[in-house]
Amino acid sequence: MSDIAKEILDNVDISIEGISEEGLKNIQIKVNDISKEWEEIGITNDFIFCKIMQDKELLAELIRMILPEVEFTDLIITAQKSIELGRDIHGVRFDIYVKSDDGTVIEIEMQVLNRGNLPHRLRFYSSMADSDMLEKGVVYSNLKDSYIIAICPFDYYDKGLHKYTFTNRCHEIPELEMNDGTTKIVLNAVGTADDVHGSLKEFLDYVAGKPSDDEYVKKLEAAVYKARQNKEWRREYMTLIMRDLENREIGIEEGRSQRDREIVEKMLKKGKTVEEIVDLCDFSTEFVESVQESLFVSQ
Repeated sequence: MSDIAKEILDNVDISIEGISEEGLKNIQIKVNDISKEWEEIGITNDFIFCKIMQDKELLAELIRMILPEVEFTDLIITAQKSIELGRDIHGVRFDIYVKSDDGTVIEIEMQVLNRGNLPHRLRFYSSMADSDMLEKGVVYSNLKDSYIIAICPFDYYDKGLHKYTFTNRCHEIPELEMNDGTTKIVLNAVGTADDVHGSLKEFLDYVAGKPSDDEYVKKLEAAVYKARQNKEWRREYMTLIMRDLENREIGIEEGRSQRDREIVEKMLKKGKTVEEIVDLCDFSTEFVESVQESLFVSQ
């Protein structure tokens, strides 16, 4: 095993079998970049947000800021909860999926990138939360209230509010609520309106990268710092990212190999000998002969 391969495996749990030396070098560079990124990682990072919000006290305090009208005494927290309804049905993985002691569902997402589809994403999350409840044998009339919350460092609606709350209403009579129990909330960390105050405003400023002396923000900062020191979480984070890169590298290698095979096949069909192809293209003799053999078999 090369020194590069050993260094990679010291940091992440990935398979490097079949990856070229060039591919390994690219992975090593990425490992170093991610390692530096980890040292400055913050609350808006999806991985860190999910880890920190498994602290029931921190999560409960955040929920009470966002939803002061919702009463609860206990929370059941599931980080990165996956819901799959069938092999051919698009599933979902929630950042933080919470059930209160009365069954109310609260789903919180740290949505850093503006992909232009936030409303449809929240609609999908809401439908999946309902489907999950129905899977447990709940009849429609007994569906519990659900709150789908997106925390964004951008103003999706460009109206300056820090908090956009959506429920289903009658168009003809705007004050008439449908009362279906579903609420969607979009929090905008870069709002300009004077619409939220106290710790919620300080929390959103913190998400936007502004310093704060708020007690809750101080707790979050301490939790983020502690998370950075967690070697197990660091390795898990780097492994998740590197596995994605590994799959890309393998895909590149496979694509490159396929192109090389096609080149050799064309040259063989034009009457070039194995020796000529090796000399012209700098392929190994073994590789060219294997392509030649498979070509004979297919014919």
